[in-house]
Amino acid sequence: MVGNWFSENSNALISGAINIAIVILVAVVLRAVVGRVIGQLAKRMVSSRERLHKTKMATRIVKSAEPARRERQRQRAETIASVLKSVATFVIFGIAFVTILGQVGINIGPILASAGVLGLAIGFGAQSLVQDFLSGLFMMMEDQYGVGDVIDVGDAVGTVEAVTLRITKIRDLNGGLWHVRNGEIMRVCNMNQDWANAVVELPLDYSVDLEQAKEAIQASIDSFADDPQHAAQILERPSINGVVGIGNGAVTVRVLVTTQPGEQWALGRELRAHLKAAMDGAGIKVAYPVLPVTGAGATQSG
Repeated sequence: MVGNWFSENSNALISGAINIAIVILVAVVLRAVVGRVIGQLAKRMVSSRERLHKTKMATRIVKSAEPARRERQRQRAETIASVLKSVATFVIFGIAFVTILGQVGINIGPILASAGVLGLAIGFGAQSLVQDFLSGLFMMMEDQYGVGDVIDVGDAVGTVEAVTLRITKIRDLNGGLWHVRNGEIMRVCNMNQDWANAVVELPLDYSVDLEQAKEAIQASIDSFADDPQHAAQILERPSINGVVGIGNGAVTVRVLVTTQPGEQWALGRELRAHLKAAMDGAGIKVAYPVLPVTGAGATQSG
């Protein structure tokens, strides 16, 4: 009985098996081709953005850490390619699976209808998840920030500790760990990308000779820039930006120094200490706040 059934249906079985094998083979080959194309496109996308970046920065004296930059771009390309390959794998083998079900005689109409209804329900119920996913993907593609960068995303300001397609983890100055959904990030200030400025403002006493003070400041920042301890972090020599404020008994002079990304805070602290010592050595007075003689803020004695 069984032998007769096999003999009667052998041709259909062999044909079905061949069709299934062809579907699997086509799916595997297509997945390999699509994976290779995605990998090449991701690398090309990252390299093209890198060339555009170098073109924009050509007018600026920047001695960027190229090995670190290349490693970051490589990691971006691998992450983006991995996500797109996972999506391609799901789609290709999902279609192949449905096709195989059709070859073995299973009616796939109800399955497709159920999948459509389920997909529609998930789409309505998981809109925020889809938004987070797309925002995370575009964030990676555009290299808005990465692990180790100091960023400002609104309420959360700190160092990025982890980035996924759904959330970004940020460690703030107080040690708190923020979990921020990518879909909720409306704008990002990246303080560790390409280069940074350390801004130091000196409130000098109003009676100080400004030209003499500028000479002392220039000598101080020149010696600071020539110090081998700081030279590696400095991209452009410090310069006096000029007088940026007059009031309350002070003349405020601003000093700018372009630094390696992430070094602006430590270098700014060192520069302030250096300028303080230089001002003391040159006998240049730093301004003190002028307190009102009368009124709510007046000092009282007795």
